[in-house]
Amino acid sequence: CSDMRRQHLLFGTVILLCALWMMRRDFPVGLSVHFIGMTAVTLLLGWQLAILAGLFAQLVLVAFGAPDLFAVGINGLLLVILPVVIAECAARFVERQQPENLFVYIFCSCFFPAAITAFLCCLAGFALVLVNGIFVFPPWMEEFYGFAFMVVFPEAFINGTIITALVVYHPEWLETFNRTRYLQAPWK
Repeated sequence: CSDMRRQHLLFGTVILLCALWMMRRDFPVGLSVHFIGMTAVTLLLGWQLAILAGLFAQLVLVAFGAPDLFAVGINGLLLVILPVVIAECAARFVERQQPENLFVYIFCSCFFPAAITAFLCCLAGFALVLVNGIFVFPPWMEEFYGFAFMVVFPEAFINGTIITALVVYHPEWLETFNRTRYLQAPWK
């Protein structure tokens, strides 16, 4: 990463990820809920630097005492690797289709993958604590799907808004954005 612009994007992204992940709701039973934001990070930096940024942000948060050190591995899988894989697969699928519509890029590369990521992370996180017997779910947790969908739309909205703003103001920053295809003049 010798390019100074990409270095600044990487370190700025780590700071913003730390801020986003610090805005969370901790429940007395041990669960915490926060937005992920890794779909936008993947589209911004590419999958390799997105993984690096996510893991580095986790280590910064551990240094500040947010999660315990032993949670870095599973959090890395659920909150970094899984979202990056979903976002990268969606971005590659969209790129193979070569659409000329900007909204296809925003919705199919960012909004929908972020929603899928949020749902799968909720599902995997709940399954993990349930299978490991970390705690017994209270009776109201039978309505898990309603809770998960309350997280899905805001996650998709936040990622979609970030990518939309970047497309409008700094499309050159986005690693996965093809400016010549999406921002060309319409046919006359």
